[in-house]
Amino acid sequence: MITDRYEFAGKIVEVNSLHDEVHRYCAAYRTEEPADFSVTITQEDIEYERSRAEREGCRDSYLEELAVYRKISEKMPYYDTILFHGSVIAVDGAAYVFTAKSGTGKSTHTALWRRLFGDRAVMVNDDKPLFHIGDVVTAFGTPYDGKHKLSNKIAVPVKAVCILERASDNSIVKITRSEAYPMLVQQAYRPLDALAMQKTLTLIDKMADSVELYRLGCNMDPEAASVAYEGMNR
Repeated sequence: MITDRYEFAGKIVEVNSLHDEVHRYCAAYRTEEPADFSVTITQEDIEYERSRAEREGCRDSYLEELAVYRKISEKMPYYDTILFHGSVIAVDGAAYVFTAKSGTGKSTHTALWRRLFGDRAVMVNDDKPLFHIGDVVTAFGTPYDGKHKLSNKIAVPVKAVCILERASDNSIVKITRSEAYPMLVQQAYRPLDALAMQKTLTLIDKMADSVELYRLGCNMDPEAASVAYEGMNR
């Protein structure tokens, strides 16, 4: 076993792995602080990841990276934290979360924000951030940040979650908790453990009541970023 410790969303995780690639992958998050909990990967965990769709030809070391984050995400609900699939960008110290089905254009949209706002905009995480849900919802960068590797080791309070949809024209509307809830559940990591799943649903409920919720119909014109930002800051 290869062992080291990393900080994820304010918690220290000891990772015990079969391969060393995962430790290089998470190197920016390394710490010597004592662990809050540990995860240990077995070959069975790697084979579970291989059994999932479109992963038949993947190397073991890559599958172990997925297995590590899955095991971390299984335990995080006990610390009021969930993994959420979305692209998170911060502007002037407030985080905006864009979520949608894969392939809709989340990363493309946040790229428009970076172009619009320049140095005012900072990527928190482009794919799989962690959200701590307490008195406020806080988005944390993680090394699991998508194919473009866009993230920073920062924590930013979430102002809004925006469900992104393709459209010919750009428009944004505020939506209700009940309108947003199915997508929030779909995009959150849903633990296999029943108690962790129950805690996750409770945390999603709390998140839905704590942040502003929007639906954005957008094309990929630069105007989409300004429409989104202005709509969430009226």
